[in-house]
Amino acid sequence: MNASGMLEFSKRVLSKVSFDRHLFAKELRKCLNYLNAEELRMLRDWCLGRYGSRYGDVINETFAAVAWG
Repeated sequence: MNASGMLEFSKRVLSKVSFDRHLFAKELRKCLNYLNAEELRMLRDWCLGRYGSRYGDVINETFAAVAWG
């Protein structure tokens, strides 16, 4: 799967687990291993736009650990 394919896959997975805070956090952490810095920025923006009101703290904490290279 190419890089942009992984970004879209990550979005689909996060959408499917968005009903559960623990699963959302777990899957979001997994995404950090598969995406490059640009894709991580796009994913962060997408997550904040879509789930920021519910999981903003989880999203911000997860991406705070990213080395943006």
